Amino acid sequence: MPVLKGKHRISAGVGVVALLLGGAASAGGEPGGHRPGDWPTWTGDKSGSRFASAERRIAPWSVGKLKLKWAFAYPKNGFPAKSQPAVADGGIYFGSPDGKFHALDARTGATRWTFDLGTVNTGGVVIDGPTVARGKVYFGDNGGFLYALEQRTGRVVWAKDTEPHASGMHTSSPVYHEGRIYVGASSAENINPDRNYPCCTFRGHVDSFDADTGNLAWRYFTTPEPQAVGTWPSGATRYEPSGAGVWSSPVIDERTDTLYVGTGNLYSGTTGDFDTLLALDARTGNARWKQQVTKADTWRLLCGFPDAEGYCPGQKDGTALDYDLGATPTLFRANGRTMVGIGQKSGVYHVFDAKTGEVSWRRQLSTPMPGGGLSGIQWGSSFDGKRLYMATYMANPGTVFSLDPANGDVVWQTPNPADGCTTGGAAKHPRVCQLAHTPAVTTSPGLVYEGSNDGKMRIYDSTTGKVRWEFDTIRDFEGVNGLTGSGSSISGNGGAVVANGMLYVQSGYWPSYPSDHGNVLLAFGL
Repeated sequence: MPVLKGKHRISAGVGVVALLLGGAASAGGEPGGHRPGDWPTWTGDKSGSRFASAERRIAPWSVGKLKLKWAFAYPKNGFPAKSQPAVADGGIYFGSPDGKFHALDARTGATRWTFDLGTVNTGGVVIDGPTVARGKVYFGDNGGFLYALEQRTGRVVWAKDTEPHASGMHTSSPVYHEGRIYVGASSAENINPDRNYPCCTFRGHVDSFDADTGNLAWRYFTTPEPQAVGTWPSGATRYEPSGAGVWSSPVIDERTDTLYVGTGNLYSGTTGDFDTLLALDARTGNARWKQQVTKADTWRLLCGFPDAEGYCPGQKDGTALDYDLGATPTLFRANGRTMVGIGQKSGVYHVFDAKTGEVSWRRQLSTPMPGGGLSGIQWGSSFDGKRLYMATYMANPGTVFSLDPANGDVVWQTPNPADGCTTGGAAKHPRVCQLAHTPAVTTSPGLVYEGSNDGKMRIYDSTTGKVRWEFDTIRDFEGVNGLTGSGSSISGNGGAVVANGMLYVQSGYWPSYPSDHGNVLLAFGL
């Protein structure tokens, strides 16, 4: 495997049950943790519930009164808003597309401090969501650096280049557990369109770091070491296997110290833990079990070119699928057992016994699109102690689902409203607008939160699936930071954050609606 010099960044893109699984009320993880209403990590808790169990102010009877309280506008630089905020101890923490990381007052949007990633890693941008634990804020960037900042001041506690590959990055959001930080590594190496590029040498991995020092405790690679096996048609060296990046955040069963995380497709070759749900020992990184949900899936950008068969061996035999497990898993209880569910870009929701990996049930929620996994589940699901909730992406239309956790039966399904592209700001851009859902789903008691590519943030009734509240973000906003921002597609890489009577939404993702301004973080309250 060749030595790759330099960093090349590629812009890719409840109750008792929840408490038993490490729910939001115990999200700090140990004594002295956060308040019950906080949202300190990507899924709100360690179990992946994305359920704001302590939320009482935003409720079915009050949700219609939600109003915009403040907006934070980003400079326009062509990079979308991707960093889902964390909310803890009265502050909100998130990265912006211009290479800054911000701490604001969660109620007012007033700045507490700002950190410039350029002081550590020139050109670094935060595209994951932070986690707040034990007085520190942890996050990664698109160059593979991982940071720990002092929560109160923004001072750097440590910053480490954790990525051995030049194109490695963190879209995976870190999770804190018993003195360790756990995070995955992904890469956009496979979207390089250059046929002379020696594809590919990136290996996905899951890492455990000491939370106080940043020292690596263990690393689990998802593929063997890539080897030179010949050449591509251009004459460039061909390496395999490669890929199987970890795009999403891990989750942890605190009772068994088991870490669960999904992996993506291969870039080259045919072997490795691709499209796999991994169950790893959180202390050692050893695999307790693994479930590979696709038999073959080797995909790179050139697979989309009709004359690129020599560069995409799976194109001809139909195994260039792009069927990642890019969504974060969700732990829940059903039929007296702890289960783990995860959505796939193929449109299937898979559920396994968390202890053994045995398949419990699967549910196909959308039909795969030709040439890629854009119809299915992209970033994550939610569990409110009663039902599972997830949404499909470009499924003509994308649809929000409620499923019975015991057997996967559909309780209700609500398609993206048909007028989503003919009303509001999207109506001016019919060629851009799509009735599609990229973000992970979020819930609070009685409510389900999901945004759309039509630029609208919607809140649904968790019992019926009826839309209870809608806000069109495709408009200009005056930011509390003195800039003007403009909404766009509701951001993937995360979802809505519900904390202490407030709703926070990043608006700005692909497809991007034309504007002279950068994107916005929006804060709503009663």
